[in-house]
Amino acid sequence: MRHTKIRGVDHYYEWVTHDRDQDPDFKPPSSDTHEATKPVMVFLHGWGGSARYWESTAKALSDTFDCLLYDMRGFGRSLLPKEQPTTAEALAYELETYAIDLKELLDALNLQRVYLNAHSTGASIATFFLNLYPERVERAILTCSGIFEYDEKAFSQFHQFGGYVVKFRPRLLAKIPFVNQLFMARFVHRPLPHALSKTFLEDFLLADYEAALGTMLTAVSKKAAEVMPQEFAQISVPTLLVAGEYDIIIPAEMGRRAAALNNNIQYVEISDTAHFPMLEDALTYLQQVRAFLQQSPVLENQAS
Repeated sequence: MRHTKIRGVDHYYEWVTHDRDQDPDFKPPSSDTHEATKPVMVFLHGWGGSARYWESTAKALSDTFDCLLYDMRGFGRSLLPKEQPTTAEALAYELETYAIDLKELLDALNLQRVYLNAHSTGASIATFFLNLYPERVERAILTCSGIFEYDEKAFSQFHQFGGYVVKFRPRLLAKIPFVNQLFMARFVHRPLPHALSKTFLEDFLLADYEAALGTMLTAVSKKAAEVMPQEFAQISVPTLLVAGEYDIIIPAEMGRRAAALNNNIQYVEISDTAHFPMLEDALTYLQQVRAFLQQSPVLENQAS
C-alpha cells in the first residue's frame, strides 16, 4: 500500500498502468513520484466510497493513460489519524478543501497537468478544482453531477436521516447474506456483481464518521445549491458531464441544467443506468468517454 501525507493525513493512492495490467511482475516506482509514460488521468470517488470502484474503468483506459486512483480524506484507506491536525483548514469538510487536497497530492507526485474523471460528490469536488486550478487540467469527465434547488424542509429531513445512517453503521452488516445487494439497490438500475456490491458496503461501513457526516452536510446544503450553478458556469476546461437515465441520487435533469450553463460542458445521458453508469453499462460509458477524449490536442499529438 502506498501513502503520501497531505495536510496531516496519509492519503492512499495507486497507479493503474498498462504495464502493470500486462505484466504481473510489474513493480511501480519506490518513490512518491511517478514518471508517467502517457498522459495521467486522476479518478475521484463519491461520498462513502473509495477508489476501488474505479479500478475496472482505470484498467480499461490504461492503454491511453497512466491512471492515478486515490482515496479522499477520511474514506477508504485514507484514514484520519487518531490525533487529528489542529488547524481549521485541515479539519474542514467543505468540498473546496478536498479540491485543495487534490492539488497537494498532484504537487507531492510532481504532476503538473492531468485529466480528471470524477463521480458524484467527487465530481462536485472536481468542479471546484477546475475553477481553482484550471491550468492543471487538460480535460474533465464529471459523472452523475448537477445542480439542485434549495428546499429547507427536504434538506433538513435528509440531514436528519443521513446523520442517523452515518452514526449507526454496525460492521456486522457486511456479514449478513445479500445485504450488500439491498444496500446498492437504491443506487443502480442494473445489478452489480456480488463482490463489487460488497466492496461498496465495506467502504461505507469503514468511512470516518466526521468525514462522512461533514461532507454530506456540505454537499447537500443551501450553500451548495447557491454556489454550484456559478461553479459550473465558470468552468473553462473542456468537460464531459455523464448522467444515468434512472439516477435518483442525482437525477439526469440536474446534469442537463448544469451543462446548459456552459458551452464548455458536453452532456450525455446513458440509458438504463442509474448512479453508476460506468459500472452498469461500462461499454457505452467508455465509448462516450473515449469519443470525448479523442478531441484532446494532447492525445491527437500522441497518436501522430
